[in-house]
Amino acid sequence: MDLDAAGGRRSGLECALRSAIRQGRLSAGTLLPSTRGLAKELGFSRGTVSAAYGQLVEEGYLTTRPGSGTTVAEAPQRPSAPARPAPTSPTIPRHDLRPGLPDVSAFPVRAWLASTRRVLTHARPEVFGAGDPQGRIELRSALADYLGRTRGVLTTPDRIVITSGYHQGLGLLSGVLTAGGISTAAVEDPGHNLLREVVRRAGLTTLALSVDAHGAHVDALTQGTGAVFLTPSHQYPTGVPLHPSRRQTLRAWARSTGGLIIEDDYDGEYRYDRQPVGALQGIAPDQVVYCGTASKTLGPALRLAWMVLPPHLVSPMVRAKREADLYTETLGQLVLADLIATHAYDRHTRAARLRYRRRRELLVNRAAAIPGLTAHGVPAGLHTLLTLPSDGPTEHQLLTRCAHHGVALRGLTELHHDPAHCPHGLLIGFAAPSEHAYPGALDALFTALASDGRGDAATGPSTAVGSTRSAGLTRK
Repeated sequence: MDLDAAGGRRSGLECALRSAIRQGRLSAGTLLPSTRGLAKELGFSRGTVSAAYGQLVEEGYLTTRPGSGTTVAEAPQRPSAPARPAPTSPTIPRHDLRPGLPDVSAFPVRAWLASTRRVLTHARPEVFGAGDPQGRIELRSALADYLGRTRGVLTTPDRIVITSGYHQGLGLLSGVLTAGGISTAAVEDPGHNLLREVVRRAGLTTLALSVDAHGAHVDALTQGTGAVFLTPSHQYPTGVPLHPSRRQTLRAWARSTGGLIIEDDYDGEYRYDRQPVGALQGIAPDQVVYCGTASKTLGPALRLAWMVLPPHLVSPMVRAKREADLYTETLGQLVLADLIATHAYDRHTRAARLRYRRRRELLVNRAAAIPGLTAHGVPAGLHTLLTLPSDGPTEHQLLTRCAHHGVALRGLTELHHDPAHCPHGLLIGFAAPSEHAYPGALDALFTALASDGRGDAATGPSTAVGSTRSAGLTRK
């Protein structure tokens, strides 16, 4: 045996015997020397050898019987290890124009580091212990102030619950509503398909509310509908805000029926032609659950979101959060709270608003040069909906062409309740690429839209969008 006693004689003997048994050099049934004999041979004390044998007996490598000495135990039959698949990494598109994604290359690293240093410098020991299911009071207080002055939300810290992302908050809330006796919830059509699935998994039946140029048809809500999920500031995916008259209709419905409004403030911080429309929660704080997230302003990896709740829902939501994962990671909450309190969050959002406005204008201007391609929605958010001419290529054909050119985006049909009876369109996100990469991403997009369907562009990137004879979206 190769005995290394650098870490202690007993440990060295244990490791040497264990290795010899594992490698088969000491086969099952082999009789080992007596403790006295091995101790004399190695120059160890008998107690050291006895302790090493005893440890290996406890681990199952050796067996001992009075009068029979110590032998190597029968090795258990080990199942053959399944073949491991080759490690894979998420496929990153060459040109990422999917909707709803921010430019994470512009993450405010310096400001985040400065806030992190302040948090860790002044952190009390309990910060590193178990957290609060409702969320850190520092973040809830900072959000109450921030949401009040930027989104017109009426709240206090005790009405805010922090969740690990909007998706978790939506699932927890849907479960709370189901447990509270609500069976039917209305959702926008078209609307976020992920939202529909989360609501349905909680046991809620969904009622589709059609959407037009004034937002969702909230006049279709009935007495039997217990809740409605909306994106009133910038409807996903059409990009229209909910009309003021429909806001009033919605508030009247909630007050008369006791129905609950769940407001996803989707892209609420990003309005480019005027001040953002205030949150719906501000006109009906006791009937609205306001949902916000740092995913669109900072990055999805933070997994930080918040819900401003009517008083009667706070305790059930805190219980649901505790049962789900106890609490959201604490240090990130404290850093975000400091970022908001020092107004670094405001500065970052203002800078992003300027960048995204320029990007949207460039996208819309280039789309306007293609006959039949129509941009929808107000200047806001992180994406634009482009509907297609009825006599041109289909949505599926264009998505296939874009994929061939390395461009990732989404189609409109998958967001409808009934994809077979809806207009075709493309959702173009203009925020995810870096400033340097965005012009190239647009070139690739419009080259794909103007291609002949066989992977070759009919014209080059600089002329494809202006040519009325390109084979892509030209009316015949």
